[in-house]
Amino acid sequence: MPEAPSARSRPSRVLRFTLELFGLFSLGFWGYLAWPFPWPGVLFMVGAPLFAAVVWGLFRSPKAPFPLDVVGRSLVEIFVMGAAVAVWFMIGFPIVGVILGILAALSGVIIGRAEVAAEGNAAQETAA
Repeated sequence: MPEAPSARSRPSRVLRFTLELFGLFSLGFWGYLAWPFPWPGVLFMVGAPLFAAVVWGLFRSPKAPFPLDVVGRSLVEIFVMGAAVAVWFMIGFPIVGVILGILAALSGVIIGRAEVAAEGNAAQETAA
């Protein structure tokens, strides 16, 4: 049975979830601004965040049906968050892109280290 996150890790998980939602919003906002209406704009406004959410849910979420190793999870995270950062540069808001990139990188390192430590602890418990 998975452990409940400690009180110390909850703020980082809240930040992580907020960044994920903002990343999806960013992709939708890009679809709204970068493409003419009605059809290309609507398709990209809905399709880009939907594609990112499906990829994240299949490979990166805590209950992913196709779990990956640390490198694979990191690549999926870099792809999705990197796309969100690139969007802000493309639509002319580089400050937002830089802030999102820094926060996403910090959150990724913090959560990634916690996940690796938890996997190591679980492997030691099963070996003992």
